Amino acid sequence: MGELQRLDVRHAGAVLRFERENRAWFARSVPDRGDDYFAGFEARHAALLAEQSTGRCHFHVLVDDDGEVLGRFNLVDVADGEAELGYRVAERAAGRGVATDGVRRVCTLAHQAYGLRRLTAVTTLDNAGSLAVLRRTGFTPAGEVTLDGRPGLRHVRDLTAGPVGD
Repeated sequence: MGELQRLDVRHAGAVLRFERENRAWFARSVPDRGDDYFAGFEARHAALLAEQSTGRCHFHVLVDDDGEVLGRFNLVDVADGEAELGYRVAERAAGRGVATDGVRRVCTLAHQAYGLRRLTAVTTLDNAGSLAVLRRTGFTPAGEVTLDGRPGLRHVRDLTAGPVGD
Protein backbone atom coordinates (compact mmCIF):
# COMPACT_ATOMS: atom_id res chain seq x y z
CA MET A 1 0.00 0.00 0.00
CA GLY A 2 3.00 2.28 0.05
CA GLU A 3 5.46 3.42 2.66
CA LEU A 4 4.46 5.68 5.53
CA GLN A 5 7.19 8.27 6.07
CA ARG A 6 7.62 11.10 8.51
CA LEU A 7 7.33 14.38 6.61
CA ASP A 8 10.64 16.02 5.81
CA VAL A 9 12.14 18.56 3.41
CA ARG A 10 12.48 16.04 0.56
CA HIS A 11 8.69 15.60 0.40
CA ALA A 12 7.92 19.23 -0.51
CA GLY A 13 7.57 18.76 -4.28
CA ALA A 14 5.53 15.56 -4.01
CA VAL A 15 3.21 17.04 -1.38
CA LEU A 16 2.62 20.14 -3.50
CA ARG A 17 1.77 17.95 -6.52
CA PHE A 18 -0.56 15.86 -4.35
CA GLU A 19 -2.39 18.93 -3.06
CA ARG A 20 -2.69 20.53 -6.51
CA GLU A 21 -3.81 17.37 -8.32
CA ASN A 22 -6.43 16.59 -5.67
CA ARG A 23 -7.62 20.10 -4.83
CA ALA A 24 -11.09 19.71 -6.38
CA TRP A 25 -11.45 16.20 -4.96
CA PHE A 26 -10.64 17.38 -1.43
CA ALA A 27 -12.93 20.40 -1.72
CA ARG A 28 -15.91 18.04 -2.05
CA SER A 29 -15.54 16.99 1.57
CA VAL A 30 -13.30 19.52 3.37
CA PRO A 31 -12.83 23.28 3.09
CA ASP A 32 -10.54 24.33 0.24
CA ARG A 33 -7.06 25.43 1.32
CA GLY A 34 -7.28 28.54 -0.85
CA ASP A 35 -4.87 30.02 -3.38
CA ASP A 36 -2.57 31.44 -0.68
CA TYR A 37 -1.76 27.90 0.47
CA PHE A 38 -0.28 27.09 -2.94
CA ALA A 39 1.38 30.47 -3.49
CA GLY A 40 3.22 30.24 -0.16
CA PHE A 41 3.74 26.49 -0.12
CA GLU A 42 7.52 26.46 0.41
CA ALA A 43 7.30 28.68 3.48
CA ARG A 44 4.34 26.70 4.79
CA HIS A 45 6.18 23.40 4.37
CA ALA A 46 9.20 24.79 6.23
CA ALA A 47 6.91 26.03 9.01
CA LEU A 48 5.32 22.59 9.35
CA LEU A 49 8.74 20.99 9.68
CA ALA A 50 9.73 23.54 12.31
CA GLU A 51 6.52 22.86 14.23
CA GLN A 52 7.08 19.12 13.95
CA SER A 53 10.53 19.52 15.49
CA THR A 54 8.85 20.81 18.67
CA GLY A 55 6.92 17.55 19.14
CA ARG A 56 3.56 19.32 19.11
CA CYS A 57 2.65 17.52 15.87
CA HIS A 58 3.73 14.60 13.73
CA PHE A 59 3.19 14.79 9.96
CA HIS A 60 3.35 11.75 7.68
CA VAL A 61 3.02 10.97 4.00
CA LEU A 62 2.16 7.65 2.43
CA VAL A 63 4.22 7.35 -0.74
CA ASP A 64 4.10 4.85 -3.59
CA ASP A 65 7.11 3.14 -5.18
CA ASP A 66 7.70 6.20 -7.40
CA GLY A 67 7.78 8.58 -4.41
CA GLU A 68 4.37 10.07 -5.25
CA VAL A 69 2.13 10.90 -2.31
CA LEU A 70 -0.94 8.71 -1.91
CA GLY A 71 -2.05 10.29 1.35
CA ARG A 72 -1.24 12.50 4.29
CA PHE A 73 -1.76 11.36 7.89
CA ASN A 74 -1.15 13.95 10.58
CA LEU A 75 -1.23 14.11 14.35
CA VAL A 76 -1.70 17.65 15.61
CA ASP A 77 -2.18 19.40 18.93
CA VAL A 78 -0.13 16.77 20.74
CA ALA A 79 -0.45 17.25 24.50
CA ASP A 80 -0.91 15.12 27.60
CA GLY A 81 -0.78 11.83 25.71
CA GLU A 82 -3.42 12.86 23.18
CA ALA A 83 -3.58 14.28 19.65
CA GLU A 84 -6.01 14.96 16.85
CA LEU A 85 -5.75 12.84 13.72
CA GLY A 86 -6.30 14.33 10.28
CA TYR A 87 -5.87 12.59 6.95
CA ARG A 88 -6.52 12.92 3.22
CA VAL A 89 -6.03 10.44 0.41
CA ALA A 90 -5.53 11.03 -3.32
CA GLU A 91 -8.55 10.49 -5.54
CA ARG A 92 -6.65 7.82 -7.48
CA ALA A 93 -6.17 5.85 -4.25
CA ALA A 94 -9.70 6.25 -2.86
CA GLY A 95 -11.76 3.13 -2.29
CA ARG A 96 -8.73 0.82 -2.18
CA GLY A 97 -8.17 0.65 1.59
CA VAL A 98 -5.36 3.21 1.52
CA ALA A 99 -6.96 5.50 4.12
CA THR A 100 -7.79 2.60 6.44
CA ASP A 101 -4.27 1.22 6.16
CA GLY A 102 -2.70 4.65 6.70
CA VAL A 103 -4.84 5.41 9.74
CA ARG A 104 -3.97 2.02 11.27
CA ARG A 105 -0.26 2.65 10.73
CA VAL A 106 -0.45 6.14 12.23
CA CYS A 107 -2.36 4.81 15.24
CA THR A 108 0.43 2.29 15.82
CA LEU A 109 3.10 4.99 15.47
CA ALA A 110 1.15 7.32 17.72
CA HIS A 111 1.19 4.78 20.51
CA GLN A 112 4.52 3.02 20.03
CA ALA A 113 6.77 5.84 18.76
CA TYR A 114 5.15 8.95 20.19
CA GLY A 115 3.73 7.55 23.45
CA LEU A 116 0.19 8.75 22.80
CA ARG A 117 -2.75 7.08 24.54
CA ARG A 118 -5.72 8.64 22.79
CA LEU A 119 -6.60 10.17 19.43
CA THR A 120 -9.55 12.24 18.31
CA ALA A 121 -10.76 12.78 14.76
CA VAL A 122 -13.64 14.71 13.22
CA THR A 123 -15.50 14.36 9.95
CA THR A 124 -18.70 15.59 8.39
CA LEU A 125 -21.76 13.36 8.34
CA ASP A 126 -21.84 13.42 4.54
CA ASN A 127 -18.29 12.02 4.27
CA ALA A 128 -19.26 8.33 4.23
CA GLY A 129 -15.75 7.21 3.31
CA SER A 130 -14.12 8.92 6.27
CA LEU A 131 -16.83 7.74 8.65
CA ALA A 132 -16.20 4.15 7.48
CA VAL A 133 -12.42 4.51 7.88
CA LEU A 134 -12.81 5.75 11.45
CA ARG A 135 -15.21 2.93 12.30
CA ARG A 136 -12.91 0.26 10.79
CA THR A 137 -9.90 1.59 12.69
CA GLY A 138 -11.46 1.54 16.15
CA PHE A 139 -12.69 5.11 16.54
CA THR A 140 -16.05 5.58 18.23
CA PRO A 141 -18.41 8.56 17.96
CA ALA A 142 -18.06 10.98 20.87
CA GLY A 143 -20.29 13.91 20.02
CA GLU A 144 -21.63 16.17 17.34
CA VAL A 145 -19.61 19.02 15.84
CA THR A 146 -19.99 21.59 13.10
CA LEU A 147 -17.28 21.74 10.44
CA ASP A 148 -17.34 24.69 8.06
CA GLY A 149 -21.09 25.01 8.71
CA ARG A 150 -21.75 21.31 8.09
CA PRO A 151 -22.85 18.75 10.70
CA GLY A 152 -20.22 16.27 11.75
CA LEU A 153 -19.08 13.84 14.40
CA ARG A 154 -16.13 13.84 16.75
CA HIS A 155 -14.57 10.39 17.25
CA VAL A 156 -12.10 9.01 19.79
CA ARG A 157 -9.74 6.05 19.83
CA ASP A 158 -8.08 4.56 22.90
CA LEU A 159 -4.64 3.51 21.66
CA THR A 160 -3.92 1.43 24.76
CA ALA A 161 -6.62 -1.06 23.70
CA GLY A 162 -4.31 -2.47 21.01
CA PRO A 163 -4.62 -2.85 17.23
CA VAL A 164 -7.96 -3.01 15.49
CA GLY A 165 -8.64 -5.43 12.64
CA ASP A 166 -11.19 -5.18 9.86
